[in-house]
Amino acid sequence: MLIRADFAAPALVRPDPQDWIASPAAGVHRLMLDRVGNEVARATSLVRYDRGAGFSPHVHGGGEEILVLSGVFGDEHGDYPAGTYLRNPPGTSHAPRAPEGCILFVKLRQFLPGDRLQLALPVDTVAGTALAGAAGVTERLLHGFGPERVTMLDLAPGAELPGGRRPGGEEVLVVSGTLIDGAHGVLPAGSWLRRPPGRVATRRTDGGCRLYVKTGHLPPDLQAFAA
Repeated sequence: MLIRADFAAPALVRPDPQDWIASPAAGVHRLMLDRVGNEVARATSLVRYDRGAGFSPHVHGGGEEILVLSGVFGDEHGDYPAGTYLRNPPGTSHAPRAPEGCILFVKLRQFLPGDRLQLALPVDTVAGTALAGAAGVTERLLHGFGPERVTMLDLAPGAELPGGRRPGGEEVLVVSGTLIDGAHGVLPAGSWLRRPPGRVATRRTDGGCRLYVKTGHLPPDLQAFAA
C-alpha cells in the first residue's frame, strides 16, 4: 500500500470525517496521512480510539512516535492525557488502551538508526523559548537526534513564521487553531503538511495556533521509502 509515498513532493491533508477507516482492532479507526506498506508499514496517521478500545500486546519493530491530541491514551506503563509526547524505540512493546477514548497522531517505523530514547513527556512541562526572528512564537524542543528535531510551536494571534530552507524536509501538524500557509492557504486544526527538502513559504495565524513541527528527518534519497 502506497499513500502519499512520493516523498519528493509536498503532501497536504485537511481533516475530513469521511477519510477515517477501520483498523484491524475493534473500535480503532485511522486517517492515513502517508504510508509505505500494509499492516507492517512506515506510516503516519491520525488514530481514533473509541471508548474502551485497545490493541493486543505488540512489539514496535521500527519504533513508534505518538502525540496525544485529545482524551487519555494508556498502556500497562501508565496513562497519558492530551498534550503528552511519547517515543517508543524499536524493540519496545506495550498493550495500548483508551478506556474513555482518545485521538492520537502516530508515526511508525521512522526512528533514525541509533535513536533509542524512550520518552513520555507532557509537552507543557517543557520550557518554551522565543523563536529567533519570529515575534510572538514560542518553541518547545521535544526531541532531537542527529539532524532530526521535533518541536511544538505556539503562535500568538497575528504571529508569523518566516520562510526559509529546510535541508532535511519538514512536517507540520496543526494541533489547534488555524495556520495560513503562503503556498497552501488556510489549514485548520487537524491539517497535516509534509514538505521535501528545500524552501518553505512564510506562514501566519490570525487567531493563534499550536503546531507540531518535525524537521531534518527526510533522507537525501527520498525514493528509498518507496523501494
